[in-house]
Amino acid sequence: MSKALTEQELHNLAMNHVGKDLEQQGFEFIAVNSKLKKHPQFVCIDKKNQYYFVIVRVVILPDNPNNYDVVWMESFKKHAEEKNAKVLYAGVGLGNLNGKHLPIYLNEEYLLEYNGIQVIETNLN
Repeated sequence: MSKALTEQELHNLAMNHVGKDLEQQGFEFIAVNSKLKKHPQFVCIDKKNQYYFVIVRVVILPDNPNNYDVVWMESFKKHAEEKNAKVLYAGVGLGNLNGKHLPIYLNEEYLLEYNGIQVIETNLN
């Protein structure tokens, strides 16, 4: 019998996808935090030594992974601005191939919706 992934395991799976994307884009990792609800998940720098705080959010499909809590993001943007960092958001949607109400299982194929990393303007609204 297959084991359904926990919330933490789903989060880690999403972080793996985003981490590979960041590597391919040439970012260097300064810190990684995989604990649920601890932000940012990645602190990276680019070739110009610009710091980036990367927020990874996993949702279960059919929820839209590109949506985020705008009010919460405003407070996070303030934190990033104080640290002279830019904010990147990566929403990841995961789902079971056999139905949206079924869990995602360990070592089984799954649906993935990942539209890449969004730059979040740090200008406060």
